[in-house]
Amino acid sequence: MSSILTNHSAMTALSTLRQINNNLTETQGRISTGLKIASGKDNAAYFSISKTMSGDSGMFKAIDETLTLQKNAVSTARLGAETLVELANDFAERVAFAQGGTSEVRADVQAELDELVARMSTTISQATFNGTDYVNSGATVTLVTGISRAAGGSINTTTMTFLQQDLGAIQSVLAAIDLTAATSAGSQVAALQAAEAQLSAAVAAATALGIAEKSIETQKEFLGELTDRLDSGIGSMIDADMEEEAAKLQAQQVQQQLATQSLSIANSSPQNILSLFQ
Repeated sequence: MSSILTNHSAMTALSTLRQINNNLTETQGRISTGLKIASGKDNAAYFSISKTMSGDSGMFKAIDETLTLQKNAVSTARLGAETLVELANDFAERVAFAQGGTSEVRADVQAELDELVARMSTTISQATFNGTDYVNSGATVTLVTGISRAAGGSINTTTMTFLQQDLGAIQSVLAAIDLTAATSAGSQVAALQAAEAQLSAAVAAATALGIAEKSIETQKEFLGELTDRLDSGIGSMIDADMEEEAAKLQAQQVQQQLATQSLSIANSSPQNILSLFQ
């Protein structure tokens, strides 16, 4: 049945064209943004998960930046400790050289020891990074290394600890050794033993700081890998497949042209009714 009031063919063609235009708009949006899920209306579950994971990735990156500063501070402290090891080793060697020597020899060696102690003081004062001092205390340092989420979504931080090293205490003990007063064999041996003990303490301090620095480096490497995996997982959920979208765009553009022609044909149908009255 043909009607000049209701054009069913045109209505069907128009509905088809509207749907094709909607699909084309969605495809163009995905191509322009690079996202197949840009809001909660696209996929509520994936949108929520991706936003949570994106937040975690951002926090991990911020923590990694903080750890970079801490690593530099610990590395500077380690350099100071290793330099102190060299100076303490020179100190012990000079004390050993003075064993059994004359008062003149001990006086000359003491002058060398005073110079070494002064260099130790300079080294310790310079072994800081941006005001962070890990070489004048034995206190515990706690660093935030990341975050963790429980099954219910609650968030907590993970931490690591290491001990600061009191290099100043080592320097103070060595500064108190006065070979000019060590006139007996026993006192000279005691001075050597003290120098050797502080050398061992300096080695232990450098080792401890080296372990702490390596631990921070390892955690930073882990955080880098972790954020890469998180970002990759987010991308797999919300990123648009550009090859697929390009193919869709071409197909939908053809469909749009065909639907437009179909609507044009359907709209011309009532004109044919005029021929029935001629």
